Amino acid sequence: MAGLISLGNSFPSRFAWPALRLLQRNPVSFAAVCTLAALVLIAAVAPWVTLFGPDDTEPAATLVGPGWPHLFGTDVYGRDQLSRIIFAARVDLAVPLTATVAALAVGSLIGMASGYRGGWLDMLVMRAVDAVLAFPALVLAMGLAAALGNGTGNLILVIAITQAPTYLRLMRGEVLRAREMEYAEAAVTVGNPMGRILLVHLLPNCIPPLIVQATLATGFALLTMATLSFLGLGIQPPASEWGEMTAEGASQMVTGEWWLFVFPGLAIMVAVLSFNLIGDALRDIIDPRMRGVR
Repeated sequence: MAGLISLGNSFPSRFAWPALRLLQRNPVSFAAVCTLAALVLIAAVAPWVTLFGPDDTEPAATLVGPGWPHLFGTDVYGRDQLSRIIFAARVDLAVPLTATVAALAVGSLIGMASGYRGGWLDMLVMRAVDAVLAFPALVLAMGLAAALGNGTGNLILVIAITQAPTYLRLMRGEVLRAREMEYAEAAVTVGNPMGRILLVHLLPNCIPPLIVQATLATGFALLTMATLSFLGLGIQPPASEWGEMTAEGASQMVTGEWWLFVFPGLAIMVAVLSFNLIGDALRDIIDPRMRGVR
């Protein structure tokens, strides 16, 4: 019985070695992990790897094409595009990750309570979730951003609100499944309180699908942030942010300054693609049928 009750606690050990083996066999997923790690590292050491500050202007070098020393060119104010993209990675990675973690934590806790208790609480929570999901996520994010105003904190809150219902519904479904398993019934039989049953016995067995969803949703959160900034509802100039930089570059495309739009757009594409590939790899790791083992 003790073995059944503690089944969920072995999650890290069950998937650590399969994860390493899968990454060795899947060079694309391994490349995505390395790319994302490189982005995080470069963003962390940005002041020491850039030749120019993100806000340093050089009037004599406005709209200079890619070349030395401005490898990604300069903008209309003479600011170095490469430096701005590197410094923007700090915001473009931190905000989606923070928002996703917040949405995952809040959505999971409410979903666990709703699925385990059921009754009127479950009905009330699910009707509220249905009301939120009735709005397209991007439209809801735009409305909330316009109402709350600009700012990093508000942007995190907006993205978290639009993502939380997804984790809530997913966790509720996992809890409804897990609470009927033998180890959950054994935990109830020996007299564990509800909090311990949820956090110690059910949560470890319900969290793997949410990890996959969170990884994939982080890429979508980055896209949402970039879209809001592109529309003027997110990070505001002169702060460096990939979506805001593409908005600045879009107006210069017709005059031939393609680098102002292309390089920030490529940064968004690479980051989102990395998150999606890592999410696919996690799905293969967590689902035994995808690994070819039982």
